[in-house]
Amino acid sequence: MSAEPTDSADPCCAAPLPVLGRDVTVPLVTGGEVTYAALDYAASAPALQRVWDDVAAYAPYYGSVHRGAGYLSQLSTDLFENARKTVAEFLGCREGDQVVFTRSTTDSLNLLAAALPADCQVFVFETEHHASLLPWRDARVTYLDAPRTHDEAVHTLERALADRDPYGPALVCVTGASNVTGELWPVRELAAAAHAHGARIVLDAAQLAPHHPVDVRDLDVDWIAFSGHKLYAPFGSGVLAGRADWLQKAEPYLAGGGASRKVARRADGGVDVEWHDTAARHEAGSPNVIGAYSIASACKALDEAGFDALVARERQLIATVTEGLAAVPQVRVLSLFGDDAPRVGVISFVVDGWNSSHFAAALSAEYGIGVRDGLFCAHPLVRTLLGGAPDEPGECGAPEAAPGERSLNAIRVSFGAGTPDEHVERFVRAVRELVTDGARWNYRTEDGRCVPDTGTEAVAEATAA
Repeated sequence: MSAEPTDSADPCCAAPLPVLGRDVTVPLVTGGEVTYAALDYAASAPALQRVWDDVAAYAPYYGSVHRGAGYLSQLSTDLFENARKTVAEFLGCREGDQVVFTRSTTDSLNLLAAALPADCQVFVFETEHHASLLPWRDARVTYLDAPRTHDEAVHTLERALADRDPYGPALVCVTGASNVTGELWPVRELAAAAHAHGARIVLDAAQLAPHHPVDVRDLDVDWIAFSGHKLYAPFGSGVLAGRADWLQKAEPYLAGGGASRKVARRADGGVDVEWHDTAARHEAGSPNVIGAYSIASACKALDEAGFDALVARERQLIATVTEGLAAVPQVRVLSLFGDDAPRVGVISFVVDGWNSSHFAAALSAEYGIGVRDGLFCAHPLVRTLLGGAPDEPGECGAPEAAPGERSLNAIRVSFGAGTPDEHVERFVRAVRELVTDGARWNYRTEDGRCVPDTGTEAVAEATAA
């Protein structure tokens, strides 16, 4: 498997990494408090304690980067540019690759979309997150049907690339790990297929980089995009890293200070602009120094913890969850490639007889467990997996039926380097109890969300039950 690391000799050796908020307690609707079980890492992971400590230590020394003569400006410039180098090393970038700091994965892929050469065709599977599915609308896009095996994914792409007309520049966009099923995609094989047909490939590593080591050279991808907030660094920055040529030839993503090398008035009253050809070309305005630094801090922390140990521990957590869900007949886990497909700590499922929003609300209100429900900004994929029409409309995250009624959405549990065993064990127990005994509280729909009913009659009813 392309992105699969080697097994660790001792899968029990790693403890969860300390994360911010690990001791936060939340109230239960049934009374009392419990330590919050954050199991929504696929949406946003908590900050590593190491990252928070590094940011707090730097914050008093913050200064405007580049061209500042003061000590703090010079210190901040060094820190910002060293963060770029750290990220490049973390990703295994090639000599000459550029690391551009952005706001998020979505921002990174929109930047690349704006840098496509003329007449470039884009190929993307319908299974992608909307961040990968939607930025290419100004280009000629071929949307590929959801594959059911790795081989089918590669063959589907090969046929589409071979049949493209005209046979010009092309870009393939693919995820490394699904944000819905957590399943790993055959990135290396897809990259080989793209290059064999004269195309380039960008890897959406938003769900892969926090869980597995990612090496641009080893996977042979042309670009990689990810977000800091999923990599335990939720401070508003993301990354686009990879080949420089398309980025250097494109108009700046944003026009303004920092992107320009020289600006001069013309005799006719207009202005001439000479743009940078470095990463600065697409980083106009004052950059998010703390965001960039936090990503670099997270990269160092993960490298120092060791991905072999982190992956081995996560596999234990995955086994606990998948085996626990498999023991409940009413639960169906969603999968593209089959139950045995390698995955990261992202698992989506539905429960017979339950509206997914109702189930997620009960997990939160009665057990202090935070999961996600809905379509996960991957509407075509979720609807395909649930047997609905891929083009059927639906608001992301909104329940489509009253509590207890069937809905065409799902529940997602996700975890990572900071997740203690107790959180997934509590989750498995909660699923079993909810399916067996039902919710202990009454719920209602409010503003498109399922919430505990706190009315006097509802409280009395729930208490009596």
